Amino acid sequence: MLESILLYGFVAATAVQLFFWIFVFGKLARHPVEEFPPASEGHPKDSGQDLPSRGVGTRPDELPTVSLIICARNEADNLSRHLDRILNQTYRSLEIILVLHKSSDNSFNILSSLQRRYSHLHIVVCDDERAGKKFALAKGIEQAKHQVLLLTDADCVPASPDWVRGMVASMQDDTQIVLGVAPYDEAPGLLNIWVRFEAWYTALQYLSLALAGHPYMGVGRNLAYRKSLYEGSGGFRSHEHLASGDDDLFVNATAKRGKVEIRLHPKTYVYSTPKTTWRDYYRQKTRHFTTGSEYKIKDKIILNLLTMSHLLHFFLGGALLIFKISIMFALLGYAVRMGVVIVVGSVILGKMQHRSLRIWLPVLDGLLVLYYLVFAPLVLMNNDNTQRWN
Repeated sequence: MLESILLYGFVAATAVQLFFWIFVFGKLARHPVEEFPPASEGHPKDSGQDLPSRGVGTRPDELPTVSLIICARNEADNLSRHLDRILNQTYRSLEIILVLHKSSDNSFNILSSLQRRYSHLHIVVCDDERAGKKFALAKGIEQAKHQVLLLTDADCVPASPDWVRGMVASMQDDTQIVLGVAPYDEAPGLLNIWVRFEAWYTALQYLSLALAGHPYMGVGRNLAYRKSLYEGSGGFRSHEHLASGDDDLFVNATAKRGKVEIRLHPKTYVYSTPKTTWRDYYRQKTRHFTTGSEYKIKDKIILNLLTMSHLLHFFLGGALLIFKISIMFALLGYAVRMGVVIVVGSVILGKMQHRSLRIWLPVLDGLLVLYYLVFAPLVLMNNDNTQRWN
């Protein structure tokens, strides 16, 4: 009886994993990297018109005017190093709103100096005492003049001066949300390898499920949506009690209200420096994990099914080997799944500019099991939602 339970459980878990990797993640592997919209002199700014309700395609003269919003709290160093890459985007139909949230450093002076040279830079000061950046972001959205909102963070660097143009090119008639990719910079060390892999695996899930018609989250480092969607859904009101969630919970709550697009072109990526110590990484994940419990029931079921099938595939297969039950069958199941993971994962890693992680993929896939069993529960037990957002 026990042997049958272990065997059938292993078969079921492996089948679920193969379904996700072939039919869900496989959609991302097969999805073409979209053509990049050509540059042109014919931007909407030339005519002085906003395009809130008109359909916009990839023709340069139909791209919409955009409000790019960045929230910063004591980010003087990052603003000094990175803001010029955003201020010098080739997209001219653009206003940049920099929201300073209770900053006590030199950020305001730095921005004031830049504002004298860049007329499309606007400074908004937010003194809201509540934890999290969503109240600062809400103030920035309130000040935005245009219907298309593009979000990133102060420590993020666009991969190209055409980042804005590439992200908003997806804003068609019925497109309400555009999900971008936000990788971490490569650096020496095992922590960097893990952090880049874990961020890639998260992107793999939300991009693939969006392609499968089930968008459930996005990342605020590279995210675009319509102001009308924000206003029509009540903004962040449904989850304002959480310090985090201005990105993934907003997408989770509103994605079904309109079409969701993804952007895979490398020019549309934004990069940031990952945490360099395990302690800082732990604190970051503590903030992020608080939002998962707020997802819709269907989303939690899908994600838990993916996680549990991963765990059971490894543990039940291990039990079959330890107790010498269908050893060849267990080895075959391991080999088939890992072969699919390597093939599909390598294609997607290449598309998302993480080719150096390919050689690590089998090891990192196995370490996810340890992450699920040890690290994630530790993070979840620390449910303090009052932490600072930066």
